[in-house]
Parts: sequence; structure tokens; C-alpha cells
Amino acid sequence: MAKLRAVFRCTECGTSVPKWVGRCPGCEGWNTLVEELDDVSKVSSAALLGKRDAPVPISEVDAHEWQPKPTGIGELDRVLSGGLVPGSVTLVGGEPGIGKSTLLLQAVASIAASGSKVLYVSAEESKQQVRLRAERLNALHPDLWLASETAVPHILSSVDEINPAVLVVDSIQTVHTPDISSASGSVAQVRESAARLVTTAKERGLSVVLVGHVTKEGGLAGPRVLEHIVDTVLAFEGDRHHALRLLRAVKHRFGATDQLGLFEMTQQGLLGVPDPSRLFLADRRKGVAGSVIVPTMEGDRPLLVEVQALVANSELPSPRRSAQGLDSGRLSLLLAVLSERAGVTFEKRDVYALAVGGVKIVEPAADLGVALALASSRFNTPIPEDLVVCGEIGLGGELRQVAHGERRLAEAARLGFTRALVPRLAPDAPEGMKTIRVGTLAEAVAAVGIGDSNSSEF
Repeated sequence: MAKLRAVFRCTECGTSVPKWVGRCPGCEGWNTLVEELDDVSKVSSAALLGKRDAPVPISEVDAHEWQPKPTGIGELDRVLSGGLVPGSVTLVGGEPGIGKSTLLLQAVASIAASGSKVLYVSAEESKQQVRLRAERLNALHPDLWLASETAVPHILSSVDEINPAVLVVDSIQTVHTPDISSASGSVAQVRESAARLVTTAKERGLSVVLVGHVTKEGGLAGPRVLEHIVDTVLAFEGDRHHALRLLRAVKHRFGATDQLGLFEMTQQGLLGVPDPSRLFLADRRKGVAGSVIVPTMEGDRPLLVEVQALVANSELPSPRRSAQGLDSGRLSLLLAVLSERAGVTFEKRDVYALAVGGVKIVEPAADLGVALALASSRFNTPIPEDLVVCGEIGLGGELRQVAHGERRLAEAARLGFTRALVPRLAPDAPEGMKTIRVGTLAEAVAAVGIGDSNSSEF
């Protein structure tokens, strides 16, 4: 009979200790230890060993044996650098109802239509529920196999029976391994279940996709070791009350992690957005103070994003400072530089800044756009509607050029913008677009006529 004992295991690193302590001795995280029942019965080590992989000279390894295979969903393939790699394990995380299951069902239906067998294991929904969703998405195909199973050994038996090219498990927090006595979703269960699926993927050359729950802070639920043992971690983001969805690669062993996939949720499912810049600017209201267009880069993809700012009088002792889609620390820095280097103060005023469209802008190339949006709202002076703004701001108020300047301005010119406000050393704008060069933030504020209309270059 199995012997059970209570242990406390860290949800971040998996370290176990015999009694609870406030700080994990492994990763030094606070309040991360949870109680579990640990099976201490001895298991034969031979039963845990898989097939031995004999060492070979590195020059004899076939680098082209495992190449990405497209899923048929363009935006997903963009983020995956071409598609799913045989033998890889991909973890997809996102809030409930964001569309993870919809995206994967569309992807596996496309893969099945290309002639590859796919096994979709739904551990949370019945087969009938998944079938109804597949009908709505027009995702029915004879090579798409469906199982409603929660036991990992049964899932692996189905893999042996069907021999699929792709396996989807929805979700990793709801499957369990009978050898582990703790409940589904616990640290031990998630770690062991994921480890067995990873081993199967490597041995069979099987592409495995795991769906993961997220915590209220937005991180993936379960032990941090889950993110370490998989090859790719995708984050599916968006507001359930809006149609736009964003897919990012947080970790990717087979390509870049700075790509962005954009989808629109429709009655037909998730559709890729071929021209995101035009979509972001579709509802733009022109001639309003505090609105600036900033050309940003997401991986190798230029995007035009509207940055809005609102400065309002405040009676609070400490006025509000709020940023959505922008770094709040960077916002505080820009407010200080505006005050000290450009003479634009915000005393007794609430400040709100927003990147429209649900996009998160973290690169410093948006500094100049955010600063001018703040100054524009502060003095209620609209910025010209045909102008794009791009540049990094230093603490001395100086403007610095940013990478991929030509591609940013080319995207702006494609959408009809005719003027660009950039740092002095920035590359020339494409033909048909006027380049306005400034060296400091104060010069940029004066160039657009904020605070002193006589100095405007427009």
C-alpha cells in the first residue's frame, strides 16, 4: 500500500519542505508554499526510464529533420515562426473566454484538412460541446479525432491507437496522473502530467499543444517549472468585451519572441487581421487635443497606434497618474522631463494616457508621441492630423533616433500621412512625406505650436 505524507511544495519552483515556511528556500519567493500529499512508495527506476538516445557527433545531426509545419492560420504561424515543430510542446495561456479553445479548434481543423491526423483532448468540456463549437466554426473533418479524457495514461493510450501528428490537451490543469495522490491542478499533478506529455512528444516527434489557465495577475497558473519544460509559451490577450485579440510568444525555442498575431472575434470564429494599422485608426476622431499617431514595431511588423492623453483639473492632494497600454513608470518620467526641460507643468492636474486598441507599447520609441499628447491636452491644442511622431527622450530632454525608422515611416506614408516629426539624426522619410527634425523635447513642443502658436512649423 502506498505511503502518504504531507509536504509543502512551492508553486513557483517546485521545492518541497516538510513544514510550512513563509519564504521558499529554493526560489526565495514569499507565501508560495502549498500543502500536498506526497507518495513515498518506491517505484522501479527502470519503469521511469524512456528509450535511450545515443549520442552522435553534432555535425551529423539533421538540422532539417524537424521543420515547422504550418497550421493554416496565418497570424498563428507568424507568432510560431512558421508553424508547429514536430516533437515540440507549446503552452497557450489566456483568460477564460478569451478564445483559446476557438483558436486551437480552428488550427487543428486546418491541420486535419491538410492530411494530418489530430487528436483533440477536451478535459473540461464534453465531446458534444466541442462538436457544437466545431459546427459553428465549420471545423468538422474526419481526420480530427476528439476525446473527453482527464487521465494522462488514457490520453497516451489514445495517442498510441490513433498515432496523430498533433495532440491538443485542453487544459493541463484539469488532467491528472493516477500515480500522484494530489488533486488535479496541484503543483505535483501539473508538473508530472506535463513531464509525461513532453517525454511522449520528444520520443514520437509529436507536436503537443497544452492549454493553460492564468492567475488573476495574468501569469500562467501552476508551477513555474511548467514554463521551463515546454518549448513555446504563447499568451493570448484581449478584452472579452471587444473583438480584437492579440497573440504573443513569451518563450519560443524555434524562433523570435517579439512577433505579434492579431485576430478579430467574429461569429465565424477568429479571423486574422491583415492590416492592423488601418484597423487601429478606423475610429480615430481627428482634430482632438491629446491625440497623436505613433509608428511602433512589433517584431518585424510596423504598426500605427493612436496615443491619447487627457489632462484634467484635480482637487486631490496627489493628482492621479494613470496609464493603460503604456508603462506607468515611463509616464512619470516623461511628466518630469516635460516640466523641467520643456516648461510644461502638470501641478494640480490629473493625467491619463492610453494606447488605443488594446495594444501595449513598451518601447521607448513612443516617448515623443506620449509627451506631445500630454502637452497637447494640457494646452488644448490639437496636433496636425497628418503628422506622425517618433523618438526616444532622454532625461536631459534630448531626442534620440530609434531602430527601424525607415520601416516605421514607410508604414505611415502607406496610410496617407504626409509629415513626420523625428529626431535630428533619424533617416529621411519616404518620398511624398515631409521630415521635420528636432533636437530636444522643447523644440518638438514648439514645432507643433503647443503653448506658443507663433513658433509652429505647421
